[in-house]
Amino acid sequence: MDDEKYMKRCIELARNGRCTVSPNPMVGAVIVHNEKIIGEGYHIVCGHEHAEVNAIRSVKEKDLLKESTIYVSLEPCSHYGKTPPCADLIIEKQIPKIVIGCIDPFAKVAGQGIKKLQDAGREVIVGVLEKECLQLNRKFITFNTKKRPYITLKWAESIDGYIDIDRKDGNPVVLSSPLTSMLVHKRRAESDAIMVGTHTALLDNPSLTVRNWYGKNPSRIVLDKDLSLPDSLNLFDGQVSTLVFTAKKHENKNNVSYISIDYDRNILPEVLKQLQIRNLQSLLVEGGSKLLQSFIDAGYWDEIFIEKSKLALQNGVKAPDISQEKNYSTEQHFDRTIWHFKQKIKQKCI
Repeated sequence: MDDEKYMKRCIELARNGRCTVSPNPMVGAVIVHNEKIIGEGYHIVCGHEHAEVNAIRSVKEKDLLKESTIYVSLEPCSHYGKTPPCADLIIEKQIPKIVIGCIDPFAKVAGQGIKKLQDAGREVIVGVLEKECLQLNRKFITFNTKKRPYITLKWAESIDGYIDIDRKDGNPVVLSSPLTSMLVHKRRAESDAIMVGTHTALLDNPSLTVRNWYGKNPSRIVLDKDLSLPDSLNLFDGQVSTLVFTAKKHENKNNVSYISIDYDRNILPEVLKQLQIRNLQSLLVEGGSKLLQSFIDAGYWDEIFIEKSKLALQNGVKAPDISQEKNYSTEQHFDRTIWHFKQKIKQKCI
């Protein structure tokens, strides 16, 4: 179908904003006149023009807009934010038909953009390639429907199920290859925040930055109940915003914020609540094993990536247990197999 063909192009365009539009959703738009694309655009950077605006601007003969159809992967916004409402612009340009992939779950839109277009007498079709459009913005949708960040867990494990040797210091065992490490940095660039536990922060002294991929560094999250981590760690170098969840009071300093929570209770709901308050819509959890297992046991995850190494460790730190989950796919990246677990997005169009 032609509608699906043009919506696929919208999705292709939208993906160009993967590392630059958060916390906004990725959106692509295509304008068609007499079965020919005369304009297209996507949301490039958060705070700048939306996809519909860029698509309309790209049309050379503006008079054709009155006889055209605009395809957009997500419902046009109906409110004033950092930019004016896209629904208003579509109405102003007298575009008679709008084809939408899925509704926007953001409370200030959530069907109101569609209603505004319909009230203006425009023909509106909703739900073309809905599943693919929902998948495109699964992080944004999860954040707005579940009121928590979209959570991705990842680790690399040996062929016999360990993620590291038992150690009190020294470097961790390297189970990823240089090329699969690039994939990790890609996921970091696509995430708003990245999290490790106290043990991992102390032993590995990670920077948790994007060094081998293009994009912004995610906010760094670390658990430190007793404030035992030394200030000399890379996490506290001030180069990237860092949040420390602790049971103690501490003044913020050097781009590091300390958040006091009750460690006598299940801390994950409070951690996720604090990330939501700060509009951190996606969280990548990199370790260690205890922290990863706590997310699995609590059901707080949306995707899991497990890199399977051919190296055998024979003993050490056991990998998290995800054996109860049966539905996964495998991906081949370079010389490694990656198991990919994924929860379903349940948001539906109206």
